[in-house]
Order: sequence, then C-alpha cells, then structure tokens
Amino acid sequence: MTAATIELKAPRAVDTEEATRAARQDTMLTPRFYTTDFDELDRVDVSSVRDEWDVLLADMKADPNKGHFTRNAEWVVDMARIQEPLRKEFIDFLISSCTAEFSGCVLYAEMRKRGTNPDICTLFKYMSRDEARHAGFINDALKDFGIGVDLGFLTKAKKYTYFKPKYIFYATYLSEKIGYARYITIFRHLQKNPDLCFHPIFKWFEEWCNDEFRHGEAFSLLMRANPHLLKGYNKYWIRFFLLAVFSTMYVRDHARPEFHKALKIDPAEYGMKVFRTTSEISRQCFPLMLDIDNPAFRKGLDHLLMLHRKVADADERGGIMGKLGRWAATARAGVMLAKMYFLPVVDSTLPAKSRLQPSY
Repeated sequence: MTAATIELKAPRAVDTEEATRAARQDTMLTPRFYTTDFDELDRVDVSSVRDEWDVLLADMKADPNKGHFTRNAEWVVDMARIQEPLRKEFIDFLISSCTAEFSGCVLYAEMRKRGTNPDICTLFKYMSRDEARHAGFINDALKDFGIGVDLGFLTKAKKYTYFKPKYIFYATYLSEKIGYARYITIFRHLQKNPDLCFHPIFKWFEEWCNDEFRHGEAFSLLMRANPHLLKGYNKYWIRFFLLAVFSTMYVRDHARPEFHKALKIDPAEYGMKVFRTTSEISRQCFPLMLDIDNPAFRKGLDHLLMLHRKVADADERGGIMGKLGRWAATARAGVMLAKMYFLPVVDSTLPAKSRLQPSY
C-alpha cells in the first residue's frame, strides 16, 4: 500500500512521537484496527448481485478521484485562525480521522493479500488504495502543525480487534456511510457559509466522502449477496451496531466543543442530521432502523454524554475514588445502552436494487 505523496512548499521539521502516541490509544472513542477470518471472507459469492457489482467495480477501477488529493492554490492555511483551544481539538480530529482511514487501508490490504477470490481481491485493492490516499492526505495536513503520525510504526504497534466477517460488514458499512454523512454535512454547511472554513482541508470533503459512499455501496452488495446476514437473529446484531456507531459518534463529537463552535455547528443537531442521513441510506440493505425521533433515544444519548463526562472527571481525579467513580459511571452507561437497545425500531423493506448515488 502507498499513501498519497504531496509536495510541501518548504521543508518542515515533523515530530511524529506525540501524534503517533495519540493514534495508538485504544479507548471506546478512538478508531481501532481490525482483523478477521480471511478464509471465510474469501468464500463470499457475489453472483446474485453480479450486475450491480460489475458496475460498481468499473466505477472504482475508473478511479474518479485520482489526482484529487493534491494540494493546489486553494490550500492556504491561516494559522492565526487556529489558536488554542481550537488547535488542540482540530489536531485531535485530524489524528483520529487519519487513524480511522489508515485502519481501513490496513484491513482492506490484508484482505486482498490473503484472498484468492477475484471479486473480493479486486474490491479491496481499490478500497485500500482510496483509504491510503485519505490517510496520507490527512497526515500531510498535520505536517503544517509540525506533527505527523508514523503510519508504518502504527501498523506494528496498534492492537488488533478480531471480528467475524459479518461483523466487519455491519461495522464497516456503517463506518463508511456515516463517514459520508458527516463529511457531506460539513461540506454543505461550509458551502453556504464559506467564511467559517477555517482550514482548507474542508474544501476536499465532497469528492473525498464520495469515496466513502462507494465503499459503503460495496459492503451493501456483500450483505445483499448473503441475505441470511439480514434476517433472523442477525437483525439483533444490526441493531447493536447501529446503536454502537451512533452513540459513539454523538459522545465523541461533544468532546470537541471548540471545533464545532468554530464551524458554528451545534454538535447535537449535527449528530441528529447525520443519523437521519445515515438511516435513510441504510434502507438499501438494513431491514430496520433506529427510531431516532423517539424522545427516549435522544434522552439516552444525552445521558450517555453526561456519564462519559463523569468518567473523564473520575480519571482526572485518580486514586481509589477515581477508579470507583469510573466503574460506577461505566456501569450506568452499560445500563443506559441496554435500555436504548430495547427501544422500538422502525422496520424497513429492502428495495429491489441496492445501488444509490451520493446525492445527499
């Protein structure tokens, strides 16, 4: 795999230690690296969705974003607009995004390397290419701040979480689609309010998130080609991953108040808009959606946010009382998640065809 290479206007001294240490962290809110049963994945048959599959793979082969992740005259960074505490939160956003993109790159590249199934290998060749570009582009943006993530070291140092292929499908589909919804929502907002664009990387978001959209389309087809993954007890797993992804995003975004303040975006309303877009898109393959309009759902999210802040306060306090406070808040969060899990959901009928276009 190769990350995108971008020429800097002037040589910079880059400190990778701090950023790499942040990228290595494994918490409930940080991106993880995954591994799976590659032999099982290699046996996936996409013949039942062949027509849609071939069109999607041809689109990926055409590489519509080749050359997009290159700095041009629009890349002008006004550091005076990115002072503390915004600077810290924006760097955290970049490091987290870089880690998430590189996580996908590593997983997809390994899938391609381990497999013999031409359909699967070709798909993951294209997706690892895209994710490598994304990670490299973000990492290059970090160099403007004099830091960078050592991606090669991260491959060896980061802990890997094992997921069965079906869990990879659910989680990665949602990751790609919610990534699209997040990026396109910010991009559309800044189109209407260009004076709020405090960093040029936002100008690259539209084509960038179209890559995420295409990747999600691929996982939708993988699930549609294996309809048992969308029936029976597997519907409970879909429900679990929807709740896990939505609640994690909601809490994590509220941890960056200055970032959203600079964009003049309310993180709660932004979150609900992203959830609405993601839910609408996921009708293409998921037989159910969370009822995000249920007042108990929103109340649950806010309760989880409050408990997350209690965990942070307990960690800062330290000692025995800090550990007890963390345990108590974590246990209460588990109870709240269980209550939210059993809220009524909205059933959905799958359309005849899976394919969608990034028109949101």
